[in-house]
Parts: sequence; C-alpha cells; structure tokens
Amino acid sequence: MVEHGDIRVVHRGGSKINFRKPVITNDSRFLLCASGESVKVFSTSTEECIHDLRGHTDLVTGVLIKPSNHLQAFSCSADGTVRLWDFTDGILIKVRLLPSIVVCPVLSVSVSSQSAHHTFYFLSVTMLSFFIINQLLWKWIISLSCTYGEYIASANGLQLEVYFFKKQKAYRFSLKEDNKKGGKNTFTCVACHPNDDCIATGHEDGKIRLWRNFNHKKEYTYSTLHWHHSAVSSLSFTPEGTNLLSGGIESVLVQWRYNQENQRDFLPRLGAAITHIAVSPDGALYCTSHSDNKITIIQSCVKVSAVIQGLVKGESVGTDLMIDPRSKSLVLNGKPGHLQFYSLQRDKLLYNLDIVQQEYIHESGLQQFEVVKAAFDASGNWLATVEERKQKGAELELNLKLWAFDEQTQSFVLNTTISAPHEAQITGMCFSHATDSQTTMLVSTSKDGHFKAWQLAAQSQTDGPSWSCDFVGAYHGLVPECCSFSADGSLLAVSFQEVVTVWSPASWELLTTLSQPPKAIRNLCFGRLSCSKYLLGTTDSNLLCCWNLLTCSLEWSTSMDVSLLLADPLSENMAAFCCQAGCTDLFVFKPSEPRPLFSQKAVCSGMVTRAVFAPREEMLESCEESSQWLNRSQLYFLTQYMVNNTNRSAVKEKKSAVLKFPDVYLILNLVLFLFFGRQLLQTPAHVLPSTSFLCSMFVQSLLISVTDSREESKHAEEEMESEKEEEDSEEEIESSRTRPEQQAAVGGGEAAESAAPAMTKAQVRELRRVKKLDHSWLAGLLDS
Repeated sequence: MVEHGDIRVVHRGGSKINFRKPVITNDSRFLLCASGESVKVFSTSTEECIHDLRGHTDLVTGVLIKPSNHLQAFSCSADGTVRLWDFTDGILIKVRLLPSIVVCPVLSVSVSSQSAHHTFYFLSVTMLSFFIINQLLWKWIISLSCTYGEYIASANGLQLEVYFFKKQKAYRFSLKEDNKKGGKNTFTCVACHPNDDCIATGHEDGKIRLWRNFNHKKEYTYSTLHWHHSAVSSLSFTPEGTNLLSGGIESVLVQWRYNQENQRDFLPRLGAAITHIAVSPDGALYCTSHSDNKITIIQSCVKVSAVIQGLVKGESVGTDLMIDPRSKSLVLNGKPGHLQFYSLQRDKLLYNLDIVQQEYIHESGLQQFEVVKAAFDASGNWLATVEERKQKGAELELNLKLWAFDEQTQSFVLNTTISAPHEAQITGMCFSHATDSQTTMLVSTSKDGHFKAWQLAAQSQTDGPSWSCDFVGAYHGLVPECCSFSADGSLLAVSFQEVVTVWSPASWELLTTLSQPPKAIRNLCFGRLSCSKYLLGTTDSNLLCCWNLLTCSLEWSTSMDVSLLLADPLSENMAAFCCQAGCTDLFVFKPSEPRPLFSQKAVCSGMVTRAVFAPREEMLESCEESSQWLNRSQLYFLTQYMVNNTNRSAVKEKKSAVLKFPDVYLILNLVLFLFFGRQLLQTPAHVLPSTSFLCSMFVQSLLISVTDSREESKHAEEEMESEKEEEDSEEEIESSRTRPEQQAAVGGGEAAESAAPAMTKAQVRELRRVKKLDHSWLAGLLDS
C-alpha cells in the first residue's frame, strides 16, 4: 500500500547569501544577510553563523538595523510580513502584516539618523512610501536610497527619478541610450550622499555619474568618473561621505575620494564579480557580496579580514551530487575549475579543491577547462575527476586526474594525470564499490566506442602508487553510454545504446547481454543487499526495466519517464524521479516488490537532474512503514535555486484520536497535572481509587476525539452561534495588544518588545475549547 502525507520536502541549505545587500551592526561584530526564507547572523571575526532567524514563509527581500535599538533588526519578505528580531539572542519580537503592494523584490532602503525628526523606522518608511511604491517600484527595479528622509532616488533603464516628500513631487532625468563614444548609458545602481545633495549612479558602460542640483529639474548638473571597463554593479558612500565605493565584474573594490575623484584606492583579486557593497556605521568595516555566493569582510579598503562562503552555484552542475565518504559533505561543481565540499549539517562550505589548477580568466566567449565528471571510491581514499575544453577549430582536450587523500593535510592531493584518456568525450565513470577488494579499479566510458578499466598499480620502493589502463572493451562498434558496478564488485554493467553488457572484472569476460526494446539506455543501477541480483535501467522510450541476473531475463518493466534513478547504498531502496507537466514526481521502491514504498506527486517544479542518498549520523527508528526508507539515509536533490532534501515530518495522525498540544492547551493541562499530583500526594493511599482509573481519566482529558461526527457537528453548531461573540472578543484582544505596541513605538519600543509573543486566532479558539471541557471529575476527586 502506498502511503502519503508523512514525508515532506524541506530546505536544508545552499540559499543565496548574496541576494541582497548585507548589513553590518553598529559595533561591527555581526553581519546580517537575507538567505532564502531566513536571515543569517554571522560573526565578522570568526565567520561562523551565530543565528539563523527563521519565521518567514517566503523569500526575505530586505534587512535593516532598527535605528532606535541597535541590537534589533527588521526583515521584510515576499510573504507580506515585516518581522522584528533580537538578532543577538535569535528571538522574534513582533510580526507586522503589510499590504501586498509593499512587498517588492527589489526593496532596499537606507535611512539617515543625523536628524531625529527625520529618522524613520523601516516600517514607517515603507508605510510612507505606499503610493510611491505603487507608482514606481513595479516598474523601477534597480535600487532605492533615502537621505535625511527628504527624498528617495530610484533608477531604471535610462531614467533617474527623485521624489521629494515635502513637495510631494517627483523629478525625472533621462539619458540617451548611447553616448557619443558608443557607451551604454543604462542605469545599473544608485546611492545617495549622507550629507550633501549628491546622487551617485552607476551605468552599464562602467561610468559613474555624480548628480547635483537635482532639486531644480532644469538646472541639474553631473560629473563623470570612469575606471570600470564593464557595468558598475554597486555603489556605496561611507558614513561620513568622505569616500565613494564602487565594484563590478573586475573583482576589484574601488575607493574614490569625494570631491577629489582623481585620487583612488584599489583592493584587487577579490575572487568574483562584486554584486553589493555595504559599510559599517562607524566606517571601520566594508563588506562586498560576490557572484559566487560569497561575502568578503574588509578592513577599511586595506585588507581582507574574513570570507563567508555559501554554496557556489555555477551555470551548471556537470558532476553528479556526491557524498564524501570521509567528511560526509556534499561534493559538486563550485567556482570554475573547482569542486566544493559543503557541509549540509552546518550549511557551510568546508573547502574548495582546485581541479584545473589554472587561473580563471573572466572574459565572455573564452573557452576554459571545466570539471565535467567526478567520482569517489567507497573508502574515500581516491577521487577521480575529468576536465575538458573544446575550442573552436580545435580538438577536444581531455584530462583524467586521480587524487589521493592526504592524512596530514586532510585534503586530496593530485597523484596521476592522464592526458587524452579517450579519443572522444567521456560519458560515464565509476569506481568499484567493493571495500574488501585488494585492488582499486575505475571504469570510464566514452563516445569513441570504448570503455577502459584503470587499475591502481602496487607501490614500488622508489615511487608511490600510480594508475594505468588495465583493459579496453567494446561491443560491435556501438557507443557506451553509462556503466555501473555491482555492490560486491564482481560484475560490471555497460550499456551500449539499447544493449546492456555484463562483464567479469576478474577476467574481463563478457558474461551475458541483456536485450531491450529499441531506444538507448540512459541509466544503469544495481540493486543492493537482498536485491543485489537485480539490475535496473531507464530508456529513452520512457521505460523502467528490471532484469534478474540469475535468470538473465527481464523481471518486470513499467512505462515511466524517469529523469534520474539512484540506489541507497545502505538499503535495498531505490529512488526514481519522473518529470511530467513541468513538475517532478518521486517514487521510492524495492526492485523485488511490485508496488512502491512511497510516492509523492509534484515534489518540486522543473526537472530533478542531480540527487544523492546521504547516510544519517544516527539511525532513526521509525514505526511508520512509509517512512522507514529514510531511517538510514536522507535523500537530497538539486533544483535550480537551492539544495533540497526529503526528511521525515511529525508523527502521522492516528485514526482514533489525536494528541494536540498547542502552547496554551499544553500549559493548562500541565497546571492541572501538577495540581492533581499535589492532591494525590496529600491524600491517604487507602482512600484513593486505582492508578489505572486515575490515569485513564487524565489521558482522556488530553485527547480530542476526531471520530465522533455527531459530537463534532454539535460543537460546530455551538461555535457558529457564538462566532460573532468570539470575533468581538478577538478584536478586543487585538486592540489591547495594539495599544501597548503603539505606545512602545512612541516611547522607544521597550514595553512592546519585552512582551511575550501574541496568541494566534487558532490558539485563542483552542483556549476557549479547553475551557469548555468537563473537569468535574477533578473537583469530585478533590472533594472526596
């Protein structure tokens, strides 16, 4: 029987930390940045994530330190809420629901704090800008800046717009698409000077314009600065306004002297294109966000003091998702020419391994070496990588590299480089999984029509171990597509278009061939443990086939458009991802059983092309049949925007009764239990009823029946009759909550921020329902 509902997909890591401009706290100790649906708090000295502020249900679009309390921060999200946090303790203080028009994915507001009556809360600025946002933000999608609370500057396309609050008037300034020298004048970013009436704008051609006298539409002026050879991606003034910082694709932070623009300082080689620039309130620290999902912390444009690296998302993931057997980290393509080792438990990059070992040149159209294949052996002692480069008018360049794990450096060291291992592109690669084998073997398949077995030679007295080709195989001139070793390493399966060949690695004898209806085979996967006699494959004709290797016949097949098939190394379970109607469905099954153990429709949008089973640190003991496949491993898969995994959710609801523990209900029953227990201790034992009788009554008071439909309908009618009364009382509760919050906003926010979080409407209804329960048995017991 296929079960549903007790498995859910949860986000585990890999969100962008460069999505929005980060914020440095007033004491420069912490850095806050939007990261998916949460706000991460990092230490600027240790680079560690101190807190992960969770509560939003959609993408976080902005973060701002509260001006009146520098230990608190606001965050806004596409879920339509603004949340106030105590980021030092990681505590949510309050939540405000806002109209949908203010939830703009490009919202970025900075507030001057030099004049008290011009100081706004983040919420106040947002409220004040309702009509501006409604008219401008949905079209003007670049950036916003605010100075003195007097005006807001925004830019989009070829127009700069400045809106003055006191005048309630907007001035627009336009540029031609191209200048006389052919440069592109399109606006890319904007920043306002903290003291002077000066607006800095960045442009697509690398120029920076400083706008002045813009409060008179026809008398405005601007001066031009130019160093960047490509688009300026970010601008920021220092708090005193003495310097202007700029960055772009050159990976260089440029510091311009204000009013002395011919004097510049540079901090080069920051590793990737700069996307955002932020400055601490005291001007002691700068930080830059980069296109490789990295934040660099800089000491006043002098030196880099810390680097916070997130999961690097390149243009594509050429390798599979892999688990390092030693560190249990996720391994995949990182920055160009590298593999990244990423801890999903800590949501942190452990280190990058430079595979190509060549300097990457940031130039569009230039073909450079890319890592396209990678594989670990079962013990984690060896790593194999394939890098390739294809230039116009030149042959394909291929390198197969074998890396040995070094115990001293706790990293992989290059052992053997094989140039041109095949004459054409490599299509598949895998290690023998046998851990007790005396020899380590690697097999690669190629479009040149051959597969090759590479074997680790014995270590000589003078030289260390090295790799060499042990066997070259082919089948009737067909092109091999994929390969797979059995769990014990005694069999090797290689697909040649629509034919599956099975080989003995001990003698390299072709044992058998498995025929298949026309169309090429895309994936091959051996069963594990009790299902090791099965071999599974997927085809271009949308078939999932299972062969029995003992009878050399087709055991079963089913029509499924499987985009990815993989086996759990710790169990008999296999996972198949099927894409249809723009979504991906997940099926988990055992090859020996006709029905799947678990299935979930539309597990994500789009196609899942990379996935991996990761072993758990501690085995779970699930009693639910549908979730036992997750007891030993977790299933991670890669989507376009993040790394996801499936994980077991809360215990599934029983059919007879459900234990529900809302906060209020739980506290009330605990109070009853404590009072009940104290009375029991004070009552002589010989006059008490039996323990089973007392416990059954107490447990029955905790249970909310879900089977008695008559009682349910009766309660529903009573609730409908008192609905108006409940709504009125809820409004009274809401108004009583709102008044102290409004008083706190006027007086500094101390009273409201120290108050406990407000109850939801569901919790209020649950409290009323609990009050209606019959507790007369307790009173009767105490009277006796």
